[in-house]
Amino acid sequence: MADTTDIATALARWFAAVDRRDWAAARTLMASPFHLDYSSFGAGPASDLDPADVLAGWRTLLPGFDATHHQIGNLDIAAAGETATVACYVTATHRIAEAAGGQVWTVVGSYTIPMVHTDAGWVLAGCTFHFKYQDGNTDLPARARERVAQRQ
Repeated sequence: MADTTDIATALARWFAAVDRRDWAAARTLMASPFHLDYSSFGAGPASDLDPADVLAGWRTLLPGFDATHHQIGNLDIAAAGETATVACYVTATHRIAEAAGGQVWTVVGSYTIPMVHTDAGWVLAGCTFHFKYQDGNTDLPARARERVAQRQ
């Protein structure tokens, strides 16, 4: 029987690694291929990707924020042997201190996250985002991408 505590811990570590921009730690918690689906948020169709490609895409956006915070909760873990599916709520807050028109952009929704048990422990096999709403300065993602590009 799967230990739901280990599953929840792996999930929390992954979101924390992303918020810290610790790409190496995030990568160790991702299976390959990684099923990425942000279609409910207008990001195009779902894809099965190499985890390095997923993180490379996020590197063009997330470091442009002064801070991000992914708060997950209401974990509903369904585990069977070496696989699990986690449904959870998420509130993702993104901040740029010097932003005109507001400093914060918040996205609220939920995730469906398949997980698999490997020799290294539980890892995420993907994430499907289910968009509910956003609030704050919706121009911040473009500004964050600009900031990343200026640093290169």
